[in-house]
Amino acid sequence: MSAQLFTKKEAQAAKFTLLEEGKGNQAVHDLVIAYRANRRSGTANTKNRSEVIGSTKKIYGQKGTGNARHGDRKAPIFVGGGVAFGPKPRSYAKTVNKKTRKLALARVLTNLIEAGTLKQIAEFKVSDGKTKSFLSQIQEISSAKKVLLISDSFDEVTYRAARNVGHVLLMTPQQVNIEELLHADEVVLVGNSAEIIIARTAI
Repeated sequence: MSAQLFTKKEAQAAKFTLLEEGKGNQAVHDLVIAYRANRRSGTANTKNRSEVIGSTKKIYGQKGTGNARHGDRKAPIFVGGGVAFGPKPRSYAKTVNKKTRKLALARVLTNLIEAGTLKQIAEFKVSDGKTKSFLSQIQEISSAKKVLLISDSFDEVTYRAARNVGHVLLMTPQQVNIEELLHADEVVLVGNSAEIIIARTAI
């Protein structure tokens, strides 16, 4: 079993138009930033001086001590006092519109095709469910350190064979995102995955 390069000619046959140089770069940036922001929990929390437990008594007189004027011990300048302008729980979520998402995907696919790191094979299946068999088939397809295998459907036996292999990721063309495509050294499309993923770029 050997994989073939997904060339510009095949891209044209699949009705995918390669983007001009530079077009869509900002869309890729915006989408990756959104992915990372949406993964943030936003649970960081500090107490301000009104939330710190402690006495509100003035620590010493306003005048006559020779020291600076102070109120209570909960002021931000004291150890154990409140935090000035500290983080509070909030959402970091960012939204990206559909047109930008499609443009970003088209940009990444264009880059993969031009770099020669996008391949395709007719089918991929590990019948015995063994990791050794899975790795053997992967080595026939790609020698890259990080491989992304995209297929419309993997059977349960193939998933079981791949679960202990950290450098190979199995995804479907409907769920794969640009972050996973960018992370892989080589992307392998199985069966009709090319048509499905290219259909996602249609604006």
